[in-house]
Amino acid sequence: MGTPREKQPSAKIQWHPAFCAAAELELRSNKGDLEFKREYNLSKKPLQMDLLIIEKRKGVQIQNEIGKIFRGHNIIEYKSPDDGMTIDDFFKTLGYAFLYKGLGEKVNQIPLSELTVSLFRASVPKELLSQLSREGYIIEKQVPGIYYVNGLLVPTQIVVTNQLNSQNHESLKVLSKNAQTDDIQRFTELASAFTEPGDKEKADAVLQVSVAANRKKYDEVRRTSDMCEALRELMKEEIEEELKKNREQAIQQGLEQGLEQGRINQLIDLVKQNLLSIETAAQCAKMTVDEFQIVLKRQNS
Repeated sequence: MGTPREKQPSAKIQWHPAFCAAAELELRSNKGDLEFKREYNLSKKPLQMDLLIIEKRKGVQIQNEIGKIFRGHNIIEYKSPDDGMTIDDFFKTLGYAFLYKGLGEKVNQIPLSELTVSLFRASVPKELLSQLSREGYIIEKQVPGIYYVNGLLVPTQIVVTNQLNSQNHESLKVLSKNAQTDDIQRFTELASAFTEPGDKEKADAVLQVSVAANRKKYDEVRRTSDMCEALRELMKEEIEEELKKNREQAIQQGLEQGLEQGRINQLIDLVKQNLLSIETAAQCAKMTVDEFQIVLKRQNS
């Protein structure tokens, strides 16, 4: 597994694949009931939604609260911390849902009643919510971070990941440029306990992006707490580099101390042979006369 390096000015963090991994981890309790299709193509031309989640059996109860709204076919749009979420983005995503319905292989293959739309963003899209309210849509806050938009043809929610409850949404909470230390520790502990096939790989994908966006926070976590294996493995190169640097510093410091002690011993020998005065020897050793005399007495004792 590669380790994210310090972000370069020209580098762009790949938030979307990490979000898809986080979404699958959030809904892992219903893994067997859901099918996840990343970057689902709506047509032969490059028109695709970020994530399509299909319920494998009708009426399944999704345990995670972000899936409470889900029906048979669920269109997901994700905006990274670098992106905005405008009124046009909102209706474009709704357009994806309607286009997806209209492209079925037969008439009404996907009933309108089986569609939902979810839009995810780390911070609150205040202007979007204000515009929707002005247009007459009712914004209903279900739980912290989850807002239903009522009055549309399909159930629609806006999920603000920074506002979500930390206890239930560890995977999404760390996908931020300002991830909190507690959330990082909670997610890494969760990741270390994963045993199901694929879960660890998804956790690694989330960690790759989260570390790249929150380098200082992760450095702080790994220095102040017992790291889980996932984080230890992810930051293996950084840890080894730091250990190597510390070893080199220790060796250099030891050499310098050894050289300094050897130099003082030479000065003492010269004084003992009456080839150098104590005053001159002390000056060469960058000591006072009294300090040099103390060192001299220790050697004689």
